[in-house]
Amino acid sequence: MYQLAPNIELLFTEAGPDAADRVRAAAAAGFDAVEMWGTSDKDVASLAGALQETGVSLTSLLAEPRTNFTLPGTDLGPFFTGLDRAVENAGLLGCPRVVLGSGIGFPGAKRPQNLARLVEVFTEAVERTRGSGVRLVLEPVNTRVDHPGALLDRTADAVLVAREVGSDSFGLLYDLYHSITEGEDPAAELANAAGLVDYVQIADAPGRGEPGSGAIDWAERLSVLRASGYDGPIGLEYFPTTPSVESLAHIKAVARDA
Repeated sequence: MYQLAPNIELLFTEAGPDAADRVRAAAAAGFDAVEMWGTSDKDVASLAGALQETGVSLTSLLAEPRTNFTLPGTDLGPFFTGLDRAVENAGLLGCPRVVLGSGIGFPGAKRPQNLARLVEVFTEAVERTRGSGVRLVLEPVNTRVDHPGALLDRTADAVLVAREVGSDSFGLLYDLYHSITEGEDPAAELANAAGLVDYVQIADAPGRGEPGSGAIDWAERLSVLRASGYDGPIGLEYFPTTPSVESLAHIKAVARDA
């Protein structure tokens, strides 16, 4: 059975705007893990208290700003400042991983040059965070629907970057929704990424709603995921079309047998 981690930015919003209250609502609904996006808008001390109080674990958080270092001018300062803050807060929250994005790429560079530059930047990020106990995970995203212009829209390119970085503390976030929306075959992508996938997220397609709202056969997809060797947590990063608890029913039932 997979551990499921609802995203508290999108789920349990019925509990109000406070992240700590959403953690408590997730715990009351029977979940022992949650995920979230960034920490810049959070009361980290209050959130840490709610996690400790409920026994809920935080599976992932994002480094901010999300566009990182790839804005015109390629100033790396904001990226590393945001990374330092994310890793520090991950430590305070007991979170084992920080999610990195690729942004839009470095201006004027072709894809191979951009990928090589990412390797350089993320190698420096690994060195900067060495000893923190936090693993950095790189997320490719789809450009067809959600993230037009993103550099890493192919899982294979993220795999290439991760293999070149070559660190045990650097891996991949594989999002089934993004991969399927981009037209990829999850079985092939997971096989190519063997040994690198440290975290998985899901949403249904089309629509990015809850599992069961779209066309994906989740029993089959989780079977493929299990066959790939992944047995870690699954982040539920979707936009619910029904109340949170109701929207979670289908994937909870499927995950029990996965």
